[in-house]
Amino acid sequence: MMGENIGASLGQVMVATSDHGGHDPEFWAEITTNKILQISEDAPPHIRQQAEAFKNEVYSVILRGMKSAIFSDRTTIAQTLRGQGHTQFADILKEL
Repeated sequence: MMGENIGASLGQVMVATSDHGGHDPEFWAEITTNKILQISEDAPPHIRQQAEAFKNEVYSVILRGMKSAIFSDRTTIAQTLRGQGHTQFADILKEL
């Protein structure tokens, strides 16, 4: 068994850094869209154009969903803070 390769693969690993906090929803929407859709470089131009338009629409849908989820989560956390008497923290959170 020595020298035998075991078929383990990590796949593709991506590293992205940001300054002053995490990545914005646009970053995550792009990453998610690219994981869902890939367009062949060899696709005929008219197919490629349609695929790009579809990919842009998928990106927009994902981005709207992510922004809505973030807003909803912040609202839930702010309400929890208010309920515990931390209105100042709740107000700060809602401003973000």
